[in-house]
Amino acid sequence: MVSPFYETHGGGLERVAGHLCRELMLQGEKLLWAASSDDALLNNDIEMLPLRCINPLERFTGLPTPLPGLRAIPQLIRAIRRSDAVIIHDALYAISILAMVIARMLGKRTVLIQHIAAIPFSSRLLRHLMALANRLVTRPMLRAANARVFISDTVRHDLLGTPARYPYQLIFNGVDRTTFFFRGTAVKKTILPADIAVPTGMRPVLFVGRYVEKKGLAILRTLAETRPDLFFLLAGQGPLSPDDWGLSNVYDLGIQSPAALADLYHQVDLLLLPSVGEGYPLVIQEAMACGLPVICGIPTHRADPQAARWLCGVDIDLANPQASAHLCANAIDSMALSESERTEMAHYATTHYCWQIMASKVLALGMPPDAIISSNA
Repeated sequence: MVSPFYETHGGGLERVAGHLCRELMLQGEKLLWAASSDDALLNNDIEMLPLRCINPLERFTGLPTPLPGLRAIPQLIRAIRRSDAVIIHDALYAISILAMVIARMLGKRTVLIQHIAAIPFSSRLLRHLMALANRLVTRPMLRAANARVFISDTVRHDLLGTPARYPYQLIFNGVDRTTFFFRGTAVKKTILPADIAVPTGMRPVLFVGRYVEKKGLAILRTLAETRPDLFFLLAGQGPLSPDDWGLSNVYDLGIQSPAALADLYHQVDLLLLPSVGEGYPLVIQEAMACGLPVICGIPTHRADPQAARWLCGVDIDLANPQASAHLCANAIDSMALSESERTEMAHYATTHYCWQIMASKVLALGMPPDAIISSNA
């Protein structure tokens, strides 16, 4: 398996890769996980191949861009040569491209899991560069892969069109149902898991994700400045620092464990993810499993067409944080799910989003052609 980083980097893609690794191992597969060595390695049973990389552009673009060094090439060649198949997360990474080229040269089967499509940056230059990169890199990578997996139907539509140009599988990320489940809408505690007291009369709003431009950090800041009645809890890390805003109604929790996130989902009023260029963030699915209302960007709320009725989509424009913050404020004021709707949403999430099913389907796609699932959805 190849991904840009390991889980400690804090991104949703890396969390998905980690879950998938562990589930494949539970299903009896021998797996090697190759990623940038910039992150601390977890103390677990997964065999890892840390690749020396540099990451020069993330601070400026908000995109993690690990560039493998020369030593990474022979390391990947040796690893892929002794593998039966290569699972690659997202096309627009140098590590992914290198793995695809090596796998094709060695005749190994490849499964490309595509998480995102275009990202509408506030910078026109970056938007054009992203569109060009998808045209010159992502689409050829999708064409080169033996099997294509999308974790979002909107991403599939953006990159393959409707009807799709190539066969694909729509396979949603799973949810750890032992950690993320609905506990009912009991009265929330005034003290959150991190011993943070929410001031009386303020509504707690949660954000979970990387602190980068595409996640809507400027919108969160504007919203916090204009809505002192809301208490914002931010869980994550990245090159942008919420502490620099100097706002008393913003609290940076840092990266939280899954158990801590589950507690937060049950003790805040809603999850706000004013981001762009997303596929189907895992945090949305986990929040749904906990029965928590979710406000996110359009078209992320339609990633799973069957779940769209529970999610509130907002038209996010990174170039206009004031207008986007206003739309988010209106959504927060009007967002309301009944107890029965929360129960229904949580039941859907915990029955339809399953790591075991995802791993089994991805594993089947890595097998010889006569064993591949041919369905496109």
